[in-house]
Amino acid sequence: MAADPLLVVILGATGSGKTALSLSLAREFDGEIVNCDSVAMYKEFEIGTAKPTAFERIQALHHLFDVVEPLGHMTAGEYARLAREALRQIKERNHLPIVVGGTGLYLRALLDGLFPGPQRSAALRERLKQRVEQKGAGYLSSLLRRLDKTAADKIHANDTPKLIRAIEVCMASRNKMTDLWKQGRDPLTGFRVLRLGLNPEREALYPRINRRAEEMFAAGLVEETRQLLEKYGDAAWPLASLGYKQAVQLLRGELSADAALSAAQQGHRNYAKRQMTWFRREPDVFWLSGFGDDPGVREQALEHVRQNKF
Repeated sequence: MAADPLLVVILGATGSGKTALSLSLAREFDGEIVNCDSVAMYKEFEIGTAKPTAFERIQALHHLFDVVEPLGHMTAGEYARLAREALRQIKERNHLPIVVGGTGLYLRALLDGLFPGPQRSAALRERLKQRVEQKGAGYLSSLLRRLDKTAADKIHANDTPKLIRAIEVCMASRNKMTDLWKQGRDPLTGFRVLRLGLNPEREALYPRINRRAEEMFAAGLVEETRQLLEKYGDAAWPLASLGYKQAVQLLRGELSADAALSAAQQGHRNYAKRQMTWFRREPDVFWLSGFGDDPGVREQALEHVRQNKF
């Protein structure tokens, strides 16, 4: 019986060069790239998401970019279903699937599956959103901490969609979400998963993150945010994501231009730290000490894929 085909997963912190490495692998092995970054799935959010450029996208087929409307929402479970369908199609074409992105929960949903949680409740969600407006941004995290401290520790206090879903699961099931996580998972089958992790030194990564934030603001992030605010108001969830959040604060006069940039840089550095904490728990990662666009790292990754592909 023939072995299952290879599935390459490129993981790492924001700014570590995942896109560059994915393109190198796609060119070498006839690969197709599947996005695993939650914000990059949204249409009209361009500058602050660091999506692959138009030139990069013509070098290989890309999946699950620009698939969610600005006022839509994508859960980890919904992402997993879409990504698994993309993987199935790539497999039928005998191409190499390459999953790329920094959203750890989405990656876990794709590879390990999720528990069969309760259906979403529009009424409960609306009540929770109203409570946030009344009591402030920290309300949801505090509420979840009372229901499930372990889950609250794993979800950032500003990640409103995930907090609402976690509270919804706890209240509807009358169980802790972390207990349900252990039940009834549906792991991905039909592939041999090869995880490549990018792990540049923090002293090199942080200046790169800072430069990228500067480039986003210089490229028109504030103007893009202004247009999105005018079209969708606060209802578009990605406007609360890093970069966009600080641009909104600038537009509302809550931060100066310098303070907004500084806050965005700090936020991205903090996010990179949380990403690496999460990804270090991933099993069987082949760690690469450098950035994805470093020639030595690229050659090391290519060789490792060659050894495992054939």
